[in-house]
Amino acid sequence: MTFVRACGLGELEDDTPKRVELDGTPVSIVQTEGEVFAIHDICSHANVSLSEGEVDDCHIECWLHGSRFDLRSGKPDALPATRPVPVYPVKIEGDDVLVSLTQES
Repeated sequence: MTFVRACGLGELEDDTPKRVELDGTPVSIVQTEGEVFAIHDICSHANVSLSEGEVDDCHIECWLHGSRFDLRSGKPDALPATRPVPVYPVKIEGDDVLVSLTQES
């Protein structure tokens, strides 16, 4: 599994998504509840950026229609989205947040 640097830990604020692009793939990096997650940044219901939404209780909410996605699994738990979005493995090395574009789920 190949990991690439997405950002520095110091660039993240709790519960505030950060959009990055890795090899042309839009990814939202989220630090919440003491963990860092990487989730595909495009809502599966509408072509909008999830990183513009809010984070609460380990979920990210699409700002356009209110669909919520679990940051651990990518599964939606609020309509209108019915399809999950990819989540990606994350590891921390020093101050670097590294992400693998290999899907976890």
